[in-house]
Amino acid sequence: MTKNTWDAYIEDVRDYIASGKLDEETIAYKLELGQQLTTARSAMLSGGEDWLDLVGTALCANKNILVDWRAKSSLWKWINADESRASTAMQEIWADDGSEPGERIHRFMAQLPKDVLSGQGTRLNPVSVLLMGLDAELYQPYWARAFADAFKRTGTARPAQHDEEATVYEQALAFLDVLIDKTQERGIDKPNNRLEAQSVVWGMSKYTQQNKDANTDLEIRTETPSYRHESPPNLQTLADELMFDIEELRKIEELLHDKRQAIFQGPPGTGKTYVARKLAECLASATDRVTLVQFHPSYAYEDFVQGFRPGLVQGQPGFELRDGPLLQAAQAASEEPDAKHFLIIDEINRGNLAKVFGELYFLLEYRDEELRLQYSDKLFALPDNLYIIGTMNTADRSIALVDLALRRRFHFVEFHPDKAPIEGLLKRWLEKNAPDMRRVADIVDRANEKLDDRHAAIGPSYFMQDDLDEGKVDLIWEHNVLPYIEERLFGEDNRLAEFSLTSLRREIANDGQGDGADPDDAS
Repeated sequence: MTKNTWDAYIEDVRDYIASGKLDEETIAYKLELGQQLTTARSAMLSGGEDWLDLVGTALCANKNILVDWRAKSSLWKWINADESRASTAMQEIWADDGSEPGERIHRFMAQLPKDVLSGQGTRLNPVSVLLMGLDAELYQPYWARAFADAFKRTGTARPAQHDEEATVYEQALAFLDVLIDKTQERGIDKPNNRLEAQSVVWGMSKYTQQNKDANTDLEIRTETPSYRHESPPNLQTLADELMFDIEELRKIEELLHDKRQAIFQGPPGTGKTYVARKLAECLASATDRVTLVQFHPSYAYEDFVQGFRPGLVQGQPGFELRDGPLLQAAQAASEEPDAKHFLIIDEINRGNLAKVFGELYFLLEYRDEELRLQYSDKLFALPDNLYIIGTMNTADRSIALVDLALRRRFHFVEFHPDKAPIEGLLKRWLEKNAPDMRRVADIVDRANEKLDDRHAAIGPSYFMQDDLDEGKVDLIWEHNVLPYIEERLFGEDNRLAEFSLTSLRREIANDGQGDGADPDDAS
């Protein structure tokens, strides 16, 4: 018997209940929040002027952990900015008309602008909490990740990606009812109602098999799950690590929130891919939510999206339909609608983009639309919580392959040595890690002035290496930087002498620009 069955799940529930983790404090807190919302509903239906304040007190309290903080913030901003429409929405969900919960959610969503909350689970979470104002024991808060885990472990069919929030919520309530029936059939005294059943689902989503096998107490895990790498840093910690201004990272985060797609463009050695991976891991809060692919001239739609590949079909050689990294990342994002997932496309301009992306050109712009893919009869849409970051080398002549249609679908973030966040990065890094080598930053700046081509400038990453000394600088310059410059100045042999390390050191020493430079070093 596999773990993905009801029988195995119920046995885990039995152990969970026996551990005492389904405590009264959790239940009491939900009942308290439900009572606050019930008071707010009564005030609204009776025409009381304080109903809005009562909603805010219940919804935005710091201790209200039932509502995702981002959804909480976005919803409350909208309620205050458009009080008239918000009032209509609240009347739809709290009306004393005997409507089913799905109908109430459907009417509320009709009033809620799409740009206020994005993502099926993100939208449904705060609305389901508002339903607790009707009956906190009957209508339960919806957390997509917890229910997704329960559906998977019991073999229950999950809601489709394009289902309305009303349908998703009603399926969640139905699951809670089945859970109650199955535990009672097996003589387990709890859960007795949906309130307890939802707490079991939430608690079970944090249960680790390792704890059970080791005969240790079950625990509600609040830290990063054990199957993930070390928790990525927050944005300020990442800014300190990258030596970026925090506002630069916040600006990129806002650009990603706007279009869900961005391209980091700049010359080689400016850290585009490194920053893309670090930022994605930070925003996703887990490294396993980040997928990286690299485009190249032979990369095709069948590699990236979906296509037939050689394999064994019913034991015979043949071709089978396989999902590429795009569909795999989209599936992972759909399974965690309240979490951010990232797809990083390194060297995005090296592929034949029109051929690789296909109908994704449309889906990149219209995230709320569905299309049939080239090799599938099923409708497909890009999840709102899947973000795409591309990197583009502006010194690569294949940049011309990036057409205007694709450019319109991405925000572009510059990674150039003469502009933040890269401007001054090498100097900052050297001052912290190799203060005796600070003049290297001046040498690189002088070489970039001579090149006079910001799209082909020398990036700081060449020299951001441990144990940097004069010997290592000489090697890097001779075997990395000079070949790059020679390629950029092909046919201009008379200019190459200007870029010798000896010549540049002498210039810096003579004009006094090098920090602590000694003219004798010119030799």
